[in-house]
Amino acid sequence: MTSILSQLRQRRSLSLKWQWVAAACAVVCAVALPQILHVLGRVTGLGTALGIALLPMHLPILFVGLAAGPVAGAAAGLLSPVVSFLLSGMPLISNLPLMMLELCVYGLVAGLLSGSGLPTVLRLLIAQIAGRMAYLGGVLVAIFAAGRTDLGVLSALASFRTGLFGVLLQLVLLPLIIRCLEQSAPKE
Repeated sequence: MTSILSQLRQRRSLSLKWQWVAAACAVVCAVALPQILHVLGRVTGLGTALGIALLPMHLPILFVGLAAGPVAGAAAGLLSPVVSFLLSGMPLISNLPLMMLELCVYGLVAGLLSGSGLPTVLRLLIAQIAGRMAYLGGVLVAIFAAGRTDLGVLSALASFRTGLFGVLLQLVLLPLIIRCLEQSAPKE
């Protein structure tokens, strides 16, 4: 029997129905994880700092992109911030389009790279860079084309620095999760 992830990576055998199921599961996780961290932040007195530093919405989106492909990854990335906003009011409406763009690119690029022979860490790093560049591009478009003076390139760059621990966490956790799933599959 092949590993679960090997089966998922063969997108032709993964029906569109199962890609949407995977995307829906990722959306649920991407909405729930930040809420859990916000509660922990309130209890510990850290406030929203945990969510800002750990980037909890990114983990399930990157994972579903790697596991279920670009359709599931992009869809989950696009829908997660919208669902989160409708249920909790977060992210702020001013940040919603930027997060939709960033997470959609994360899921899409991770999915496009899922079948490549690249190491998981490198696939994640490329997806992270692409998503962050999309976010920065969105900020630049908002500033120059739409006249959004409430956004600033320096504040966008500062948010990248603040989320650096979350990026490193993704680079460690996701390859470990994928390796564990691959090793837990029954052997032929």
